[in-house]
Amino acid sequence: MLHNTTLSFIGSGTMAEAMIRGLLHRRLIVPERILASGPRPERGEELQRQYGVRWTTDNREAAQGADIVVLSVKPQVLPGVLSELAGTLQPEQLVLSIVAGARIEYIARVLNHEAIVRAMPNTPAQIGEGMSVWTATPAVTPQQREQARWLLSALGKELFVHDEDSIDMATAVSGTGPTYVFLVMEALVDAAVHLGFSRRVAQELVIQTVIGSALFARESGKHLAELRNMVTSPGGTSAEAIYQLEKGGLRTVISKAVWAAYQKSRLLGEMVGAGRPRPISPLESPGLTHWNSSGADRPAQTWGNAGRVLEADPTARPLK
Repeated sequence: MLHNTTLSFIGSGTMAEAMIRGLLHRRLIVPERILASGPRPERGEELQRQYGVRWTTDNREAAQGADIVVLSVKPQVLPGVLSELAGTLQPEQLVLSIVAGARIEYIARVLNHEAIVRAMPNTPAQIGEGMSVWTATPAVTPQQREQARWLLSALGKELFVHDEDSIDMATAVSGTGPTYVFLVMEALVDAAVHLGFSRRVAQELVIQTVIGSALFARESGKHLAELRNMVTSPGGTSAEAIYQLEKGGLRTVISKAVWAAYQKSRLLGEMVGAGRPRPISPLESPGLTHWNSSGADRPAQTWGNAGRVLEADPTARPLK
């Protein structure tokens, strides 16, 4: 599907390299058909030496003539990059964006281009075990959708959704999910050290337990509650531990965390679309205040599309 395709990567950071590595490892494309761009020549030399791909510091040169243009820059530099590329692309070229928070409408408006795929990969994509959720505009042809699917499969698993709101929801679950997992793992390691294990042994115990549990959940096909019950004997250690976790409000805390991440994803999308991608202070976090065009803070509510208020209720269903 990609053998006769020319790819350009606008931005050559960690995620772009992960995609290049995955594509070449699976022999989906030859290095000569990949052209990457970036501001640092030493980074280009590194990619050329390691993967054999072509390199340039000129974004317009990289985009011209490519069948698929992958936007893989940081959100704060995206406005400048899009302005630079405006007028360069042909209608038949596919733009695939993996820029966090960048909405299709904004990319299409600045580039004056319609065939766009937006994807949200996560950190494990760096080792080919990622989860990428993506959507496409109506202008993307069936062949281009398949090409996008193959590209994202180089990062791990992929899932197509029909609207961008699902991308924001996925950002809060699979995109931010590794953060939750790492925090729980860190807490388990600390608890094991408190019991008397060395940190090295504690980390080995926790990592293998998480890997084994995840693989078991995937292979068994059973509901997660059923799996939990399988290892929870009445009056046993698991029952005692779960009682403390439930007493501490673990489920509620996780639900609130996911809801906050969803709201922040929506907020970032609005800010990038407004051409104001900048770090957000804690005072602008969901449920506290919200940035507006006047620069002033307004009361505790976050606004979604078409002026709809997203209530800070972790049990509410996200608006569509």
